[in-house]
Amino acid sequence: MESLIIPFFVAVLISVIMTPIIIKLAKKFGFMDIPKDNRRMHKKPIPLAGGLGMYITFVVSILIFAKVLKLTLSSEVIGLIAGSTVIVLSGLIDDKVGLSPKKKIIFQLVAGICLVVGGVRIEFFNNPFNIGDPFIYIKYLSIPITLFWITGITNTINLIDGLDGLAAGVSMICAISLMMIAYKFGYTEVAIIAAILAGACLGFLPYNFNPAKIFMGDTGALFLGFVLSYISIEGVMKSVAILTIIVPVLILGVPVFDTAFAMVRRKLSGKSMVEADKGHLHHRLLAMGLSQRQTVLVLYTISIIFGILANKISEFSTNQGLIVSIIIFIAIIALGFITGMFKTKGE
Repeated sequence: MESLIIPFFVAVLISVIMTPIIIKLAKKFGFMDIPKDNRRMHKKPIPLAGGLGMYITFVVSILIFAKVLKLTLSSEVIGLIAGSTVIVLSGLIDDKVGLSPKKKIIFQLVAGICLVVGGVRIEFFNNPFNIGDPFIYIKYLSIPITLFWITGITNTINLIDGLDGLAAGVSMICAISLMMIAYKFGYTEVAIIAAILAGACLGFLPYNFNPAKIFMGDTGALFLGFVLSYISIEGVMKSVAILTIIVPVLILGVPVFDTAFAMVRRKLSGKSMVEADKGHLHHRLLAMGLSQRQTVLVLYTISIIFGILANKISEFSTNQGLIVSIIIFIAIIALGFITGMFKTKGE
């Protein structure tokens, strides 16, 4: 585990040093989040684009450990750095002048293609039925399914980025959970990358936790989602020993299910799928009387529980894991109905 602990704390240190620099740069170049509607929780302008510091931390740490720990600068890692750069560029543009959803998707597809060209692909799923081949190979559907996964996970983190420290903390927990599974199944290099990402998030949190001194912006939220999509493919889905799709979905449960509920809720209410609302889980918890900090800590706890469950399920046989996962997903959907997650606020 030393090969993971050292990169984690080095990334924490670099992130702690970088974030105050980014705060000054954000103010100098006008990257400010000015509250314009009642969806905003803050009342005064806050520096934006803090994700740039996490991106710099991430890339610098990878380059450091490419020498120290012999973390291979493989085609996959180069594709990850290239794709992350594209994502961060799109985030900076969006944080400064705004980007339409269509243009965001184009950037995300270009970033996803960087990964695919580097060799990052979803190639098979476990066959839950004990008939024939234990794996379902998706062949020519591999690239479109991989791009769908990458763009989907990239956007889920962005959609939960509504409270101070929420996206950074949840991303850190997800990265640690993915790291543990990747390390368990021998994907040490991917585990190191996950450790670096988790460290970058932790170093950012002291400046981002309520009351925040800086927001990560789309620059950070899209970057975190993009890297998590890579780690989930390379560190989990390529393992033949576990449920390839269910485990990462469960680890990323807070952003994934919140996004899924939001899409269903908007569809049922006749709204656009990309139209913002105040029906997310963190909005529901705030409406129950919880403070920002309490809400964030509750969602951290839920994310930790999902991570623990996913790690346990990864040790089950396919059939056992499938049964347990179905029970968990049914319980989550039922909870969504009970809490009104499929209804717009006030219905």
